[in-house]
Formats: sequence, structure tokens, C-alpha cells
Amino acid sequence: MIPWLEIDASFPAISTALTEPNGLLAAGGDLSPQRLLAAYRRGIFPWYSAGEPVLWWSPDPRMVLFPDQLKIKRSLARTLRRGECTVKLDSAFDQVIAACAAASRPGQSGTWISAEMQLAYRRLHALGYAHSVETWHEGKLVGGLYGIAIGRAFFGESMFSQRSDASKIALAHLCTFLSRREFGIIDCQMETAHLATLGARPIPRDDFLARLATLVDKDAAPGRWPADAVQDCFRPAAP
Repeated sequence: MIPWLEIDASFPAISTALTEPNGLLAAGGDLSPQRLLAAYRRGIFPWYSAGEPVLWWSPDPRMVLFPDQLKIKRSLARTLRRGECTVKLDSAFDQVIAACAAASRPGQSGTWISAEMQLAYRRLHALGYAHSVETWHEGKLVGGLYGIAIGRAFFGESMFSQRSDASKIALAHLCTFLSRREFGIIDCQMETAHLATLGARPIPRDDFLARLATLVDKDAAPGRWPADAVQDCFRPAAP
């Protein structure tokens, strides 16, 4: 059994999360900005299907990507150098989260990014906490990702791709942007083989929480990221 959260109830201790299913901590509560920010600061995130109560998770181990440890394969490196796509920040958040919700994923018949979830993260975007990284080709949005930034920690939520490597292009630019701003970690939540190929790895939950406790309190005020802040990330140096 897991506890049921009333609207004003605090989260239970992380140590009480179930081992099966891995990390299930609590149910109930709401998706208010205050609740969501309190959850992320403690290493907790919502994940549930439409029609279910809100479910809160903190798995052990935790999949993370350190911004300076992204693995870029040769083919992706060539694509980045060619600069065929333009990458922008926070210029189309609503489109990105809608595209992530609509993306088909192997082994999934639906999406957990319900209309309720989209509304909640749009509210966080308006407050300067939720951000999008967008890959554009010939004026069309072809890939991207979104997540939450608190202090110097970034919590990745979802990505989509409608063109080869489009989401990886967005991730590569995000990692460079976060490194420049001295972010210490990207939370990838659940372990997947795809994330592992990009350099993400599982670490013990206690290790993750210890790192997080330091990073979320570092001085980094919320606010919209400059749209063109990553335009020079992979351009060849001038002769």
C-alpha cells in the first residue's frame, strides 16, 4: 500500500517508496505549480495514465546524464557540424509538449502526457521553470524536448523526433547550454537502453538525492531562456 495525498499533505519519506513497481511513492494530490516544484526538489516526479489518480515516483537507481558526458557518435557530430537544423530555446513550448504527447513509442498504446499534464507544465513554463529545446528544419519544428530547471538541476521529461537525429540534436545543444550555466545533472528518471547509448547511466537514489539537494539550492532564478542562446554551440570556429 502507498499513502494517499490530500491536497495540502506533504510527500512521505523517499525511503518508503516501493521496490515493485520500482519507486512508486504515493498517489493523489494535485498538479499545482507548488506541488510539482516541491516534488522535483525532492527527486519525485508524477507519472500516470489518463483516468488514473496522480501517481508519484522516485525510483532506485536513478537514470541521470551529466551534461559534459553526453556521447555524440560520429554521424551525429557530422550532422551538428553541417548545421542543417536550427535549435532554439523556449520559442515553442506548447508545440513541443503537444508533439511529445502525440509521439508513438514502442510498447505504449497511449501517452502519459495527458491534457491535464500539458496544462500543468504550461503553467510551469509561464513561471519560468519549464523549458523547451526545439529543432527546426526549413521553418518546421521537427524534434525537441522539454523539462524543468530548478537551481542548477534539469529534469528531463520527454522528447520527440520527426526527422533523423532531431531529438538528439536538441539534447546535444541542451547539454552544451547547461554546461555553460554550470548545471550539474540532467535527471532522466527511468533507465532505458536508448538513454544509455547517449551517455546516461543509473546511480543509486541516495547519491542522486545528495547531489540534488546541493544543486536545487544554487542561485539560478527562473525565467525564460534566450531563444538564440545555443546558436553557436557546434558551429566551426572562424578561420
